[in-house]
Amino acid sequence: MSTVYDLIVIGSGPAGQRAAIYASKLGKKVALVEMREVVGGACINTGTIPSKTMREAVLHLSGYNYKSIYGMNYRVKERITMADLAFRVQHVIKTEIDVTEAQLQRNNIEMLTGVASFEAASAECVQIKVTNSRGTTMYNAKNALIATGTKPATSAKVPINGTSIVNSDLVLDLKTLPKTMIIVGGGVIGVEYACMFSALGVRVTLVERRPRLLEFADQEIVEALSYHLRDARVTMRLNEEVDTVEEMPDGTVVANLESKKKLQGDTLLYAVGRQGNVDELNLAAVGVDADGRGRIPVDKDFRTKQPNIFAVGDVIGFPSLASVSMEQGRIAGARAFGDETILSNPSFYPYGIWTIPEISFLGKTEEQLTEEDVPYEVGVAYYREIARGQIRGDTTGRLKLIFHRVTHALLGIHIIGEGASELVHIGQAVMALGGKLDYFVDTVFNYPTLAECYKVAAFNGLNRVSKFE
Repeated sequence: MSTVYDLIVIGSGPAGQRAAIYASKLGKKVALVEMREVVGGACINTGTIPSKTMREAVLHLSGYNYKSIYGMNYRVKERITMADLAFRVQHVIKTEIDVTEAQLQRNNIEMLTGVASFEAASAECVQIKVTNSRGTTMYNAKNALIATGTKPATSAKVPINGTSIVNSDLVLDLKTLPKTMIIVGGGVIGVEYACMFSALGVRVTLVERRPRLLEFADQEIVEALSYHLRDARVTMRLNEEVDTVEEMPDGTVVANLESKKKLQGDTLLYAVGRQGNVDELNLAAVGVDADGRGRIPVDKDFRTKQPNIFAVGDVIGFPSLASVSMEQGRIAGARAFGDETILSNPSFYPYGIWTIPEISFLGKTEEQLTEEDVPYEVGVAYYREIARGQIRGDTTGRLKLIFHRVTHALLGIHIIGEGASELVHIGQAVMALGGKLDYFVDTVFNYPTLAECYKVAAFNGLNRVSKFE
């Protein structure tokens, strides 16, 4: 008689890991299925970790952070190659894989390698087939959790060839650093890579069909980023859409836009969205649906239409953040076994966008508050006016606090500048614990630090309000 697992998790990215570990800590028998030979999913192997490590290598080797001090021609390494970037990336990936494998082993989670697909489901049991090079094996579980993540979306207009036309999974496979690059897609992935390559001296053209970049972020912050992109010689083609892409005989690429413009570059990066990894799952066998982009609908506890099958992480859609996926996995792992004690408030989830300079925020934007007729005011601090900003050589950053004019309750925190994704957590803690703008006025911060921005921004905001009181 075959083993019946309490939970089988499909996918070993951040969401799957956390779900499996939480269920194991409840004393449950857990198996985790991964189609790759290594754990970590897209997050560790092709997405978050590689791109953020590449960014760190770019900042270091290009001397970007110190050009304002040592001059625009300052560089740590004169001729930077793709091999230089890949070297650091591979080192970090290997370490992260080792750490993840050790964590799963410590928690007695059984690893199954292969492609998982559903066979049948009832209220008592879910049947899952796992296929690999050695054959096919059937497994039974009381609960199943889908954490298969996403893959780059494809388009018939853009023939990915892995050399001159690539997607975000293939960027680090480029043999040489191009002199010119076309990036199609002004979302998080496209903008992050536009920043990295432009910092290396690549002439980047960014094509986005919407009127502005990163529409979900605060407009003032995005305008500041757009200024820096243009300053880095990035050409932005907004309100434009690609009609066709051609590979030329000399190896270059031409993108024909619907507006009849022609763009030419050594390389084209197609970064228009991602698609849920659901093709192999045979969801129809268990009565679970996915939309046209492979996203699986779930309820507040991350249950699908089949009550003992859960879905978490990027495969359920927005916000597609590794940090949020981890929390979703933890909650689903708890709910599968009737644990209602794990609670989480999505309104306090921070967003980190690793552009150059980086962006991080949580709470409402000015645009949202204006639509909701909320009486708000803002307080702003500029890195250039903070001693640590001068020491670090970052004179472009700013921190913006949005607060209620009457109650002084914090409504939003929006930061652009190096360290933004770390700095935001101070404001996150204050917001989550119900603190107000006055907290920052009354608190002593280490000097010289970027944390001082909170105090300066709070004073700035209070000065604006006091003029009307």
